[in-house]
Amino acid sequence: MTGSPTRREVAIAGHEGDAATARRGLDSDDPNVRATALSALERMAALDDDVLARSLVDPDRAVRRRAAEVAAHHPDVDLVGALHDDDPAVVEVAAWSCGEHESNRAPVLDRLIALAGSAGDALVREAAVAALGAIGDERGLPAILVATSDKPAVRRRAVLALAPFDGEEVDAALTRALEDRDWQVRQAAEDLERASDDRDV
Repeated sequence: MTGSPTRREVAIAGHEGDAATARRGLDSDDPNVRATALSALERMAALDDDVLARSLVDPDRAVRRRAAEVAAHHPDVDLVGALHDDDPAVVEVAAWSCGEHESNRAPVLDRLIALAGSAGDALVREAAVAALGAIGDERGLPAILVATSDKPAVRRRAVLALAPFDGEEVDAALTRALEDRDWQVRQAAEDLERASDDRDV
């Protein structure tokens, strides 16, 4: 078969184990086909880290976002560049994948800390805070504590991100969260406190 496959053909290839067709989709002029090819190859465990790394710098943001999402299952793929992407949606997913990796490499950690405090997009701040909590490195704690004063969704995520940490500052943040004006933030603090009590029993 010659020519570029359609998005449907690539998607079917992913379910049928047809790696050759899926790989041909990576060279399509249609970014939707390229993004689908990544998912198809990942589905059949045939996605090479080098291919994924190239897709993280694809000209199309949808392809980069898909690559950042798939990278959650590829801990050896460097996501620092994706954390600096011009598109907030790419950065958000890259931050989530970094949390899945639980890597505390300095370049990753430093960028997540910066994003948690200064990203203009609240979804990016939320994802960065969640990743810092998943990683659980003490260097990320100050950024998480600051995020407990952010917008409600970020505050809620920050409270949950405090789970791996302890200390007076953490206790104080949880006490404030128990009286937060947003019920979801209060609920998160109550759940975390309950989980802590259960561990102590």
